[in-house]
Amino acid sequence: MRGFQATSYRDGMTLGSMRGVREEPFAYERVEAIRGANSTLFGVSDPGGSINFVTKTPRFERFGEAYATLGSQDHLELGVDLGDTFGEAGRLAYRLTAKVQDSDRDYASSRDDNALFMGGVTWQPTDFTELTVVVDHLNRDDTPNSGGYPMEGTYDREAFFGEFDYNDHDVDRSTISAFFRHEFANGLNLRFNLRYSDLTDDFGYAYIVDTGADTGTVFDRAFFGSDSSAEELIGNVMLQYDAQLGAFDSSTLAGIEYRDAQSESESFYTGAPAIDVANPVYTGAPVGLTPYAASQEDYRTQSLFAQQNLSFNDRYIVTAGVRRDWLDLTSESAGVETSDDFAETSYRGALTYKVTDAVSVYASYVESVATPQIGVEPERGEQYEVGVKYQPVGTNALVSAAIFDLEKNDIAVAVVQADGSIEQQLIGKARARGFEIEGKAELDNNLSVLGGYSYIDAEFERAIVLGVDVAGQAFANVPKHTASLWVNYDLPATETFGAQTFGIGGRYIGDYFYGLPNGDTSEPTLLVDAAYAYAIDETTEVGVNVSNLFDEQHVVGSGTANYYNPARDVAVTLRKSW
Repeated sequence: MRGFQATSYRDGMTLGSMRGVREEPFAYERVEAIRGANSTLFGVSDPGGSINFVTKTPRFERFGEAYATLGSQDHLELGVDLGDTFGEAGRLAYRLTAKVQDSDRDYASSRDDNALFMGGVTWQPTDFTELTVVVDHLNRDDTPNSGGYPMEGTYDREAFFGEFDYNDHDVDRSTISAFFRHEFANGLNLRFNLRYSDLTDDFGYAYIVDTGADTGTVFDRAFFGSDSSAEELIGNVMLQYDAQLGAFDSSTLAGIEYRDAQSESESFYTGAPAIDVANPVYTGAPVGLTPYAASQEDYRTQSLFAQQNLSFNDRYIVTAGVRRDWLDLTSESAGVETSDDFAETSYRGALTYKVTDAVSVYASYVESVATPQIGVEPERGEQYEVGVKYQPVGTNALVSAAIFDLEKNDIAVAVVQADGSIEQQLIGKARARGFEIEGKAELDNNLSVLGGYSYIDAEFERAIVLGVDVAGQAFANVPKHTASLWVNYDLPATETFGAQTFGIGGRYIGDYFYGLPNGDTSEPTLLVDAAYAYAIDETTEVGVNVSNLFDEQHVVGSGTANYYNPARDVAVTLRKSW
């Protein structure tokens, strides 16, 4: 997001040591994306922005949805999401959500399997008090990727150059969450959120190491793996007071947050037998690997935060926020324990002016503080942004545009010292400047349109990587130009046919550098997607979704080997709702 990493959250609380897990969308009501540095809102974070997953919780009504999907790569998927109230008073509600998937990937003997089981109960003793508890378990068992492809030539995606007995990624995560809210009669609201998570994450990967000097069809390979586990407890308490003070509407929010996370990890690396890509022979998983690194981490955070919103004269909105985070880090590796502590403050401010009922303009300044490392100061980010939002009166349409300047200071990189040791040092500064415009509209002729364009000029202003001064060079894997457009056409139901929706769209990704220091670049690409939905009746629908309609193939990443974009994927879904 905007050239930098984004930090992921669940229900406003950082996923922290759980953020490496590929989340299951069916567990969530929606996914919120907030662009740009913003530690004041959610806490310690990367400057690119925030991704917040909002958990499905019980509703005080009877509802349900069940679906089945068949697709490419022997994809089979079943899901159900249902809930109701129970008890004579109707003050208890439940929700059950489950999904199982059995699928392959593009390459031979691969897996993309997962299972989600989630249940929640909400107790509402009064109209002003509510307590929700949600328990969920997520399992993923898949193949990380194909092991890569030689950098010269183009290969069939079905080819596999890893090891069937070793290329594996197995994740198990269990979570229990609690959400409490109480509304007082005088505009005061109290919210309390708590989450505990337990994770095991085991990863094994055999891959091609193409040095560029190899000739013929035989290429070196390597084994890399990791075994890790983590536990995390995080919670917050927030008070919000809403009031009208003459011509001013005021909303004041203040809260505290606590997080305690522990993790253990072992990492493995060794050479692997070479492979002939013209006639691959697989040798199996490595035996007797010894970890080259093993560590235990303990991470504690206490935070105070406050935010004030003021609107007046039905034209101005002012927002200001401040957050103070106290961080305590402890690490143990090879029997040696090290520790460090930090105290960081971040600020946020914004002003919106409603020019007319249809047009608003705004300006904002926000800061971020990234998770630090022991012995190294946290990386700090700051962003200046101005923008405009246009919502034509009487239409269902919205267009927004923004210009931003995002800077990240104190980048930590590994530096070789005179005695040959390697230490983390703060030597870098990076900056991303750009322009974004996006819009959506429902038109009168049964058409709806969704589109956007982004320009990002992201480069290092001060940094040395692998002994090379890369000042002025571009970020790796960040295209300057990206654009997307999606169009839906709705055909109303008739006496003969049910309602139908036809959709088609394109995603354009400009060229970008594969690595740093800058070297090879990708080719600009355009991918086309399509969709069709047919309503059998008011509660039953069949849909067809096709991504990469023309099966376009290109290199998306290149390091020790090349890696391709996913092949064309077709999915047919039958869905029943009530």
